[in-house]
Amino acid sequence: MKTMRTLTFIGGLVILVLAFGFIFRVPLALSMWPWEDGRYSYLFVGSIFAAVSAAMLWVGWTGDFGVLPAGSLNVFVIAAGTCIYFFKLALQDGRMELIPFAIVELAFAIFTGVTFLRSRTFPLAESRPTPALVKFSFAFFTISLIITGTMLIFHMPIFPWDLNPDSSVIFGCIFIGDAFYFLYGFLYPRWNNAVGQLLSFLVYDLVLIIPFLFLLNTVKPDHFFGLVVYVVILIYSGALAAYYLFINSQTRFGSRT
Repeated sequence: MKTMRTLTFIGGLVILVLAFGFIFRVPLALSMWPWEDGRYSYLFVGSIFAAVSAAMLWVGWTGDFGVLPAGSLNVFVIAAGTCIYFFKLALQDGRMELIPFAIVELAFAIFTGVTFLRSRTFPLAESRPTPALVKFSFAFFTISLIITGTMLIFHMPIFPWDLNPDSSVIFGCIFIGDAFYFLYGFLYPRWNNAVGQLLSFLVYDLVLIIPFLFLLNTVKPDHFFGLVVYVVILIYSGALAAYYLFINSQTRFGSRT
């Protein structure tokens, strides 16, 4: 188990480095993206990697592998969806340079699928119930992410910037995968099954909130409403996470019942 903790923590650090690479548009990191993209798309990818790294670092630090099913299910859905899309682009549209990306995603899908099935036998470190507001919010996030992810897959312009059509599909897969992350926390409402989601959302919010607030001054008029909705969700989810992780006496880090 100690080896698993160490590997998980190191993996979180590696993904954190990758997150900074996308956030600051380091050429080596950007070369790992399958096509050329824009500033805000790279920022979004960086925010997703940062959110994943936060959850992995927390699991590696605490050793609570009972929370792995939610995270592994999240990555499995993303990897399976993007794998199918990459193979479709390669085999149907003749973009054979995407085959390596498809194979990598297939490997991730297999690994995380097996991890999900095996980790469901691991007990949670403790079993406080999830607060009602957090559980309600998880239900809202699940529905919102499924709707938004589906719209992105069908190239509907709901992001506050113009998306590469291929990136729109990938981002849609990410949102739907994230929906399963929150759905698991909703269906199994134990506090430790909510910490990873809240911590990930908080880091995601911190990466995006300042750039998005500045974007309010320059966003295209037809994207303004979508940006306002996005910012409101970032503020709400960030406040929710900050309150329950750091302020509420029953749930903040270091508290015990």
